[in-house]
Parts: sequence; structure tokens; C-alpha cells
Amino acid sequence: MLKSLLASLLLLLGGAASAADQTLVVYNWAEYLPKKVLQQFTQETGIKVRYSTYDSNEAMYAKVKTVKGEGYDVLAPSTYYVDRLRREGLLQKIDKSRLSHFGNLNLRLLNQPYDPNNDYSIPYLWGTTGIAYNAAKLPPGQLTRWADLWNPAYKNRLLLLNDMREVFSMGLKLLGHSINTTDENQIRAAYQKLVELMPNVRIFDAESPKTKFLSQEVTAGMLWNGEAYMASRENANIKYVYPQEGAMMWMDNLVISAGAKNVDGAHQFIDFVLRPDIAKQISEEVGYSSPNLAAIKLLPEKVRNNPTVYPSDENLRNAEFQTDVGEALPIYDRYWQRLKTRG
Repeated sequence: MLKSLLASLLLLLGGAASAADQTLVVYNWAEYLPKKVLQQFTQETGIKVRYSTYDSNEAMYAKVKTVKGEGYDVLAPSTYYVDRLRREGLLQKIDKSRLSHFGNLNLRLLNQPYDPNNDYSIPYLWGTTGIAYNAAKLPPGQLTRWADLWNPAYKNRLLLLNDMREVFSMGLKLLGHSINTTDENQIRAAYQKLVELMPNVRIFDAESPKTKFLSQEVTAGMLWNGEAYMASRENANIKYVYPQEGAMMWMDNLVISAGAKNVDGAHQFIDFVLRPDIAKQISEEVGYSSPNLAAIKLLPEKVRNNPTVYPSDENLRNAEFQTDVGEALPIYDRYWQRLKTRG
């Protein structure tokens, strides 16, 4: 009788563990993964997804670091934060032999300095940060450079992304410096230049900045290309410009948290997202560039040939990828807090 009870208890415990394994916790950027993709993943695998969002790498990093990765399975950090999370032991290696669709990825976007051999990260989406404006309010050709945003005519009419690196990158680009500088003198100079811009800034927003353009709360400002693309589908007057000084480039990646409880499900989810039909759905709906060559071939021509989504080499002239600035990050943060206080 005792053996029978013990066997039944073990069976129940095993069943409970198995049920727990059928939940995957995904922590991603806001408006960055269509709900229907999550639903399809659950339908095909039986794995339920608990999905939550953040609006900046800094917010994601602070939360994940506090809990040492516990409570999260899949994250989507940008380039420079992959490096930081990896170095601080907050990620675990990805078994690429379990990713049957890894070969769909563009080789030019793999093996980057922030994660050699892609041991810890898989490219998810990439894009640019440039200028957006409402053509019903401003004539074409009036905004071609970052410097144009400093025009006093835009007083209280601009949006800046609520993203420290993006905003400082704009100031650094304007001054002819690298967006990845660690020189405090250059960072301070960018801050001083940005202070001059603050009278023109109506709002900082990184959660859903396109809505401020659509509601006409702002006339122009800095915006991610995918947000500009989504806004233009609702209002064709929302235009996107690659600034002459150079746009900012970034790539967001899928990683597995060091504290992940459902490692198997995490691999299944990453491989699911790498499927051409799924990657195509994601790129088409959120408007960011896919690193998945097989998916790009499936996209409608109007998306493939839309420079907002898939820029030309000329569009990317003077553009830079953001990288980790290491020990200079607190310097940026100090000046960022001062800048926001002036807002």
C-alpha cells in the first residue's frame, strides 16, 4: 500500500512539473510581437506564453539583474545589452543544434563583437532611428538633418524617444562624434547641445511614440523606423527621414535568461520565430527589418521595397550600430537624468 501511495505521489508531482514546463515567460519590447504569433505558438506546441513588455533596455536590465534572471525565460535585448547581460552571467548559452531554422539568418548580421559565434543571442529584428514628421503640417525637404530639429519654429512640437542612448546618439551625431564614445568631454558636449533642444521637446516616449504622431500631439521628432512604418499605415502623411549626419542602427536579439525554468520551451520559441512564415508575419506587422533572408523573400513587394523598413546603402551612409560603452554608461546616465529634469 505504501509503495502504491508513493508511486501515485511521484506521478502527481511529475505531472505538476510537466504542466509548469508548458508555460514560457517572454519579456519583450512593447508592440514588438503580434498577438496572433503567440497564439499560433501555443496552438502548435501546447506551451502557454506569459508575455510582458518594457520600453527601454535600461528598464529590462534593471529588473532582470534584480532577480538574477529568475522568472524570465526569453528576453529581447539590443546589441550592447546582450554583451552586458552575457558578461554579468545573466544569460545562458543557446544550443544552436536545436534551432532547425538558424540557417535562414543573414550571415552579415551574425558573429558580431557583442556575441561572437552567437553563443548567447539570435537576431530577432533590426532597424534604424531617424526623423519622422507629419507632411500635412510640414513641407517635404524641411527636415533632412538632426540639426534641423533645433529650429525654434518647432518649439513644443517635437517628440524624443525616452531612451538615453538614442537621444545622446542624436546629439553626438550632430557634433560629429561616434555614438559609442566613452569620452566624457564629448558626452558633456552632446548634453549641452541637447539642453538647447529642450524648449522644442513636448514629450519623451518610447512605449508607443507613434500614437503621439497619429493624435497630432507632435509634428516631428525622432522615431524608430518600425513605429514610423506602422504610423504611416494609419496616416500616409507620417514620413520617415534618414538624417544626413547618419541614422542610428540597432539589432534586438532573442536570448535565454540564466534563470530560465523552461529552457526547452525557450529553444522551441526561438526556432518558431525563425520560421520564414512566422518571421515574415512579424516583420510585416511591426514594420522592422527582419534578419531572416527566407522571410524577406515572402514579404509583399511594397514592404520589401519600402525604404522605411528596408533601407538602401545610401540611406545607411554614416549610420552606426550602437555598442556597449562599458564603464562610461554611468556618465551617460548622469547627464541623461539632468537632461530629463530640464524637460
